[in-house]
Amino acid sequence: MALIHSSFYRFAPVADPSAFASWLREAGRGLGGVVLVAEEGLSAAVAGPAEPLAAFEAAVQQQPGFAGLHFKHNRCERPPFSLLKVSVKREIVAFGVPGVSGLQADAADTHVSPQRWRELLNDPDTVVIDNRNSFEFKLGRFRGAIDPGVAHFRDFPAYVEAHRDAWQGKTVAMYCTGGIRCEKTAAWMQAQGLKVAQLDGGILNYLASFDDAAADWQGECYVFDKRIAIDAQARETGTTAEQVFTDPADAWRLARARRLDPGAED
Repeated sequence: MALIHSSFYRFAPVADPSAFASWLREAGRGLGGVVLVAEEGLSAAVAGPAEPLAAFEAAVQQQPGFAGLHFKHNRCERPPFSLLKVSVKREIVAFGVPGVSGLQADAADTHVSPQRWRELLNDPDTVVIDNRNSFEFKLGRFRGAIDPGVAHFRDFPAYVEAHRDAWQGKTVAMYCTGGIRCEKTAAWMQAQGLKVAQLDGGILNYLASFDDAAADWQGECYVFDKRIAIDAQARETGTTAEQVFTDPADAWRLARARRLDPGAED
């Protein structure tokens, strides 16, 4: 049976995250995945057969504030998740700067399409920033991208503050796996006086948009599930967690990856 992986997020007010989480657990029966709910919105990566997955997506879009979600799909050779886990968090992505929320609506739209992103990669006045952790950058990246060298997303603001003066007058083009980390930082970076462009839908959307994505994407993309990594054609690569997390400081990440796939060999 063919399985489809779906990732999506939305920054939208959630009045009762616990109640919403309970509803998601019921609506997602039969699927596997990891779903985070907070007062600022929803972030999800789920997988299952096409029909129940489509029914779940349709049900989520009927909830207040979640119409018109952008679902990023790719086919899976094996189940990416063993169970469906829905958790309530303070933030759906932890940025670590007080007062910064993905709900901010007063900043200019910074999203750019994959087609426009390809143009920006060729623009000498563009600084391309990888808004992910360093272990993800080492596994794969866009050509010309800079690794901020952060071990956690909450370390990213300090990197931006240290380089914002040098970036004045340039377009700071940033990307992440599915777009959520860039979504959280875009308005804050504009407040720092920067001209920002964020890849709409992240790496996953880019790989789905071009048959020749490998011309711009170098290496593999870490995907936070049993597959570990996919290539430029969104195919599972066979890379193992042990090959990704070689730094002793990442032992906790390796343990987390093993928990996702308890049947994998150590």
